[in-house]
Amino acid sequence: MTDMPDISVIRSPRERLRVRTAYEAMRHCSVCPRNCGVNRLSGETGTCRTGILARISSANLHFGEEPPISGTRGSGTVFFAYCNLACDFCQNFPISHHGYGKEVTPLELAETFLGLEYRGAHNINLVTPSHVVPQIIFSLVLAKERGLSIPVVYNSNGYDQPGMLDLLEGLVDIYLPDMKYSDDRIALRISKAPGYSAINREAVSVMARQVGPLVLDEKNIARKGLLIRHLILPAGLSGFPVIARFIHDEIGPATPVSLMAQYFPTNRAMRNPLLSRRINGQEYEESLESLFSEQLLEGYVQDLDQDPENDEDFLSELKQQEILCPEEMI
Repeated sequence: MTDMPDISVIRSPRERLRVRTAYEAMRHCSVCPRNCGVNRLSGETGTCRTGILARISSANLHFGEEPPISGTRGSGTVFFAYCNLACDFCQNFPISHHGYGKEVTPLELAETFLGLEYRGAHNINLVTPSHVVPQIIFSLVLAKERGLSIPVVYNSNGYDQPGMLDLLEGLVDIYLPDMKYSDDRIALRISKAPGYSAINREAVSVMARQVGPLVLDEKNIARKGLLIRHLILPAGLSGFPVIARFIHDEIGPATPVSLMAQYFPTNRAMRNPLLSRRINGQEYEESLESLFSEQLLEGYVQDLDQDPENDEDFLSELKQQEILCPEEMI
């Protein structure tokens, strides 16, 4: 496959135009804010190392997300391989850095979505999707034309292209973006993400405009809306006070925030003195203070766990996931 995929399988002329527009962004790639300019339609790859086909590492029911996402039956989580960031501390580095997984066609991906719904998933949870938005759009259109009816969650690092988000409008029900940094120098150093702060703020603003505040059903399962995530980093590197103020002032104090304290050093973070430790109690409390001082009282706060044995358990689990990915989990 070296050019525009066959979109004649899509019944709706409007949706065919949406898909064609998305794929045209791959011809001189501007799918994510890096704007690599490579021709992914002809097999070239840029920073994300992904060509015309998306690669997935796993697709399964997941129970480790926030309560309204995982619910009681699990979130239908699809992990996309590779990433448009290169975070030194990435806990999914076998997937996002090394690309562990297999390529799938849009139809195969659509069938994966439908299979997760059949298994009882509350939603389709697209993890690390920013670099494969055209493929996701094509697959979602196919799946919805074939009866997909559960909400779609766009679970991203927040380094998203507004134009691509515009093309997702009406296909995505729930946005679950990170707001990782408020300082571009730190974002560049740790995640190799030029201009992260302004790009991230614009992206989150677009998401908020599309879906509004988080809406739960009678069983407290998310149906639509925005939920922002923030991972507390050691030494105040993530700059949460500035992010909290932005959320309050520009998105709205009713916006739920998931404040995560699960950071632990892995991958290249072990070689960086600032990143080579867990967060401490003071850093955790300061983040809580920022959350409450900005009156961001909706959302979820992760307890601080400083037990190193849990790090070992997580890494063992990740290694096992890597072993299982090709056959058992897809």
